[in-house]
Amino acid sequence: MPTAEPITLFYSPHTRATGVRILLEELGAPYTLHVLNRAAGENRSPAFLAVNPLGKVPAITHGKALVTEQGAIYTYLADLFPEAGLAPAFDDPIRGPYLRWMFFYGSCMEPAVVDRFMEREPGPQAMSPYGTYDGVMDALIDQLKTGPYLFGDRFTAADLLWGMALSWLTAFKLVPEEPPVRAYVKRFQARPIVARINAADAEMATEHQVAAARG
Repeated sequence: MPTAEPITLFYSPHTRATGVRILLEELGAPYTLHVLNRAAGENRSPAFLAVNPLGKVPAITHGKALVTEQGAIYTYLADLFPEAGLAPAFDDPIRGPYLRWMFFYGSCMEPAVVDRFMEREPGPQAMSPYGTYDGVMDALIDQLKTGPYLFGDRFTAADLLWGMALSWLTAFKLVPEEPPVRAYVKRFQARPIVARINAADAEMATEHQVAAARG
């Protein structure tokens, strides 16, 4: 049964929080947006730093629980609404692979991409959190080849995380648009909820810029 506890998503448009909002919509979950105008510095306000001292979105509260970090939020919410079918059950054979790919993004993909973009060496193999950039990309592309989604025909919350991430990474040319990546992003962006939230984000971002300019 859906939870009766309130869910609040701390949110700014065109951020990692966008994917969490899409997930909530896909889950059919009731939630409230607590919008922060980053252009006006609201994510650095004392009130929000009390929620997340890093000053970053997304963050959610669910009753008395506070959850930050993308992988944790996606996992938490998808498990909270099992009737939506976006999280494999604990005894499902793909539960382990699902968790692997839910956390591979933050643990390996983002550090690898940032190091590559900043033209930094990943460090010694024993110290690097991801190994090598090429190794990360090879693992991703091999998984996407099982398509159409990360786990064949089965669409999960992990696909919402990766679909949103790869949409941004390809748009900014931070990862090569190999055919499996390009096809995966196209399928993700064709989802009606994705298009609707992206349009809402564009409108909200414009409003925030105008408000910040007015002071």
